[in-house]
Amino acid sequence: MSAADEILDVVDEQDRVVGRAPRGRVYAEGLRHRCVFVRARDAEGRVFVHRRTAEKLVFPSLYDMFVGGVVGAGESYDDAALREAEEELGVSGLPRPRHLFTFLYDGGGGRTWWSAVYEVRCELPVRPQVEEVAWHAFLTEEELERRLGEWEWVPDGLAAYERLVAREA
Repeated sequence: MSAADEILDVVDEQDRVVGRAPRGRVYAEGLRHRCVFVRARDAEGRVFVHRRTAEKLVFPSLYDMFVGGVVGAGESYDDAALREAEEELGVSGLPRPRHLFTFLYDGGGGRTWWSAVYEVRCELPVRPQVEEVAWHAFLTEEELERRLGEWEWVPDGLAAYERLVAREA
């Protein structure tokens, strides 16, 4: 099954399930759905940062400071966060990511999704999915801050990061 065929829950402005549709249709029609964002830190507290592959359906070739993705139909945010983190980092046996907050991302033009933000410590050697990750590194907070103005970031991840930084201030 291709990524475009994956079935997602379609949700309303209160995050209640109102239907189901294939991911390709959800994206094409701008249907509201659910996503998870997981900030992964290594043993030294550095943040996993990566550049998405050019083949991604949404925001190809842009940088992201989160791993994550869509929540499948009938899947919980918590389960999706663990699944996505392990898949994208290429590890198994991660501790369950800790939920930090949830917000409704609105990128305009029908791009809106409920976004649950998590954090996890990954002390395992990472082997990121080549289908998802074109480049990766663990950066200190200072290095990440310097790159914000230099690299082109996924807009939903940047929105989540800005909210996260504001909450931690």
